[in-house]
Amino acid sequence: MTAPTPLNRKTIALVGLMGVGKSSIGRRLAAALNMPFRDADVEIEAAAGRTIAEIFTQFGEPFFRDGERRVIARLLGEPPHVLATGGGAFVDENTRRLIRDKAISVWLKSDLAVLAGRIGRRDTRPLTSGKDPLTVLEEQAAARYPQFATADIVVETGDTAHQVTVEAVIAALTARLKDSA
Repeated sequence: MTAPTPLNRKTIALVGLMGVGKSSIGRRLAAALNMPFRDADVEIEAAAGRTIAEIFTQFGEPFFRDGERRVIARLLGEPPHVLATGGGAFVDENTRRLIRDKAISVWLKSDLAVLAGRIGRRDTRPLTSGKDPLTVLEEQAAARYPQFATADIVVETGDTAHQVTVEAVIAALTARLKDSA
């Protein structure tokens, strides 16, 4: 791994609604910053030996959120990396506190209609299964935006190439670093 730079000395936790691109942008951000990438959803599935959809169906959302909290706590104990969290992770007060203490949180925020178009193409998300994606996103935005607004950085994303968002995140991280110096 390349020598640490000011931007890769602390874990960067991406938060936001489903479909905003936390995983795909996270992979590209990690590569740009020479950091490892971790996806909380992938780690949860590996730990549980089940898909997230199966966990929701068999055990319910509270069980899933408890496992999510434990997995994220474990990941935050690792050396600095880019972490893609699940859409509801940052809503949990304990998880939010862990991220605040051990990472820099970046809220990837996008127009709800854009997100609905993205997630409507696949029916793999338990919270939208059999429902109108835009309605679900509007409900989640109303419930989750107050917590997301406490993130260290907010980056407005659009229906643009992932690289544009990666560059915006790097610019926001750089500006934050300069402001804290």
